[in-house]
Amino acid sequence: MATRWGICSAGKISHDFVVALKTLPREEHQVVAVAARELGWAQDFANRHDIPRAYGSYQELAQDKDIDVVYLGTIHPQHHPVGLLFLRAKKNLLCEKPLAMNMREVLELTAAARENDVFLMEALWTRYFPASIQISDVLAQGVLGEVKLVRVEFGMPMLDVSRAVKKELGGGALLDIGVYCLQFACMVFNGERPESILASGCLLDTGVDEAMTVVLRFSSNRMAVCICTISVQLPNEAFIFGTKGTIKIPAPMWSPTSLIVNGNETQFPLPEPSQPLNFPNSTGLRYEAQEVRRCLLAGLKQSPRMTLEDTALLTSICDEARRQVGVVYCQDAE
Repeated sequence: MATRWGICSAGKISHDFVVALKTLPREEHQVVAVAARELGWAQDFANRHDIPRAYGSYQELAQDKDIDVVYLGTIHPQHHPVGLLFLRAKKNLLCEKPLAMNMREVLELTAAARENDVFLMEALWTRYFPASIQISDVLAQGVLGEVKLVRVEFGMPMLDVSRAVKKELGGGALLDIGVYCLQFACMVFNGERPESILASGCLLDTGVDEAMTVVLRFSSNRMAVCICTISVQLPNEAFIFGTKGTIKIPAPMWSPTSLIVNGNETQFPLPEPSQPLNFPNSTGLRYEAQEVRRCLLAGLKQSPRMTLEDTALLTSICDEARRQVGVVYCQDAE
């Protein structure tokens, strides 16, 4: 029986997610409803993607009895209130990153998921790519020896993108793209909490971070250096350096289609999209959808690849980095 998806928000990332779902067997994944803040937006989206039902409010989607899981693709500040709406309606939820604006909101979402006995996963799609799975396997096999240093960067010019620069939209380099770097370091070090977090950055006039560098120091003299910026283009690669070798993840590191382990490259080609995409490699969103289906069929309430504890760790690092750099959102005062 197919996993029946409801799509919350008719924006760019929701479009790409639905296109990605169409690269999977229809007997496994079907989109049955979409909701937007305006009915016309939802209807246009439904017509474009051949979706049976369109709603002009998120509440209507939450009340739809024929949905197994909701994909939440709204802007960052809406993840918490809208996420609570679905969780309290006992809907399984795949929520775009970041799961919420800060730790308080993350803990409230996590508590709501547990109270209502539903599945919750942060949609950090990088974690589910075949290349990322192989990275974990290579590290577990000890091919690199002891990992001593991780270096990862994500930067592109986005100063003309409203959601990236406006505080009220949850903008800033760290929450928009820097989380990919931090989650990578957390994945490599297997969810270990760093002994220290040192962040430095610069702010835009809007009060959000234009660029940030976060240095994580772990036990046994191991480190990660994470760089993000929304003002210039970076190489967008990642490296893992061990005592016996190196892994290189070529650009784009957040949606990897190749992996170089000690000089040997492996390719992981993506299926072609049926419609134009808004973001690079977006058919790779299929992998997180597959993980959601696997977890639901197994009766799991969270993914072993990105547990709620993993999300809490990532959020705590972001909160501390923002504190050091001086990025404060209105949600932090609540």
